[in-house]
Amino acid sequence: MVVDGIYYGLSFAAAGGFVTYLTKPVFGLPLFVLAAFCLYFFRDPDREIPSGPVAVSPADGKVVAIVPISGTETRVSIFLNIFDVHVNRTPVAGTITSVVYQPGQFLVASREEASQVNEQNTITVEGEGTRVVYKQIAGIIARRVVCWKKAGDQVTLGERIGLIKFGSRMDVILGPEWDITIRVGERVAGGSSVIARRRSG
Repeated sequence: MVVDGIYYGLSFAAAGGFVTYLTKPVFGLPLFVLAAFCLYFFRDPDREIPSGPVAVSPADGKVVAIVPISGTETRVSIFLNIFDVHVNRTPVAGTITSVVYQPGQFLVASREEASQVNEQNTITVEGEGTRVVYKQIAGIIARRVVCWKKAGDQVTLGERIGLIKFGSRMDVILGPEWDITIRVGERVAGGSSVIARRRSG
């Protein structure tokens, strides 16, 4: 579990206990429910990371778009609802060359324009002859994107890199050396679902 979940859970549980003490248990119940939800939301299960020349999903969620951009690149967009695991993982191994924060709007994260105008962190990883860009994008409920990495850090395939609090979106931009292996509408698991394979040669 991410430590944030413990903090939120304890805070809501303490508030529920205080309200129950001052009034009746029924009035404290919603706070206890929120405490339980926070413990559930901030779960961080281990995942079996695949091997080989693959890119893995950076998050749990539903693939909402696979869009060609810039002529040779493809953007894969994954929408996370509030019930998905919100710990994010790097889709490829390599060196993080940049982490750029962009303030912005909080549109519904499943909308196409959210990729450009919403608050987000853009992370670039280079290694093994490829350069992959991925974005942590806040949504209408998610109001904070958290990246635990910085430029210069080495990351392994599927390694945890950050967290988006509550409903949100992640985009992955892949170059022409990648073959996309998923389709719009599929559900994926962060760190374990293969979203693309490197072309040989």
